[in-house]
Amino acid sequence: MMGTSFRIIVYSDSRAKADGGAQAAFQRVEELNQIFSNYHETSEISRLATTAIESRSVKVSDELWTLLHMAEELKRHSSGAFDVSIGSLTKLWRRAIRRQELPDGQLIDRLLLAIADHKMVLDSTQQTVMLSGTLSLDFGGIAKGYAVDEAYQVLLDHDLATALVDGGGDIYAGDAPPGRVGWEIAADGLERVLFLQHEAVASSGSAYQYLHADGLKYSHIIDPRSGYGITDPGVSVVKASTCMMADAAASVLSILKDTDQRQQFLEKYPELIVIR
Repeated sequence: MMGTSFRIIVYSDSRAKADGGAQAAFQRVEELNQIFSNYHETSEISRLATTAIESRSVKVSDELWTLLHMAEELKRHSSGAFDVSIGSLTKLWRRAIRRQELPDGQLIDRLLLAIADHKMVLDSTQQTVMLSGTLSLDFGGIAKGYAVDEAYQVLLDHDLATALVDGGGDIYAGDAPPGRVGWEIAADGLERVLFLQHEAVASSGSAYQYLHADGLKYSHIIDPRSGYGITDPGVSVVKASTCMMADAAASVLSILKDTDQRQQFLEKYPELIVIR
């Protein structure tokens, strides 16, 4: 789901209880997939995009409303390195990586102009959103972490606090396993093992999704300011109290290379721990 594999590990003295909680947690992830997937034409964000040409207000779900607000905040604090309105660029680069062909520069420029011309108006009194222009949303840098948090909350509701949820490397660790100081996590790009309890870790990099062109390695991670996949991504690893925040911060820090901009972003979120 959400373009990756989700895994849940629980400790319980009842297999039936563990199975029931895990199945409910997976179901919650699927519900969120039906909201945030830009692969499915019937998802909520895909249906919302169809209203952009009409410039009409649409009432959205609580989940979409939450992430839209968080996305706007992250965009302000990240010097524009986080932007969910780049769905058209995401689809372009996804196809380019699949074909191993660099996208046309003029097309990228046109898409950037179209994104810059868009408007997104949030009405908190009605919980409505109005989009204008030809706008496609992409929550790839935050929705997966949010889904991990929501899945763990479902496990808590089933009295399964000793659990770990892994959404393709975005991880939330609950109560430590019996007799352990925490969950042992081998994060991407790290030589040392992390011990987590009641916290999340996420990494962002391009170990598997990239293309080579003109002597450069272009990542699937797109800088919304240039429209291009970043060419020196490395791996960013971040710990946070929620997986949603760890996921978003890892994405932002893999793009922000300017030291001052990175520092300004981290000052806005002092709870973040940058491991790499």
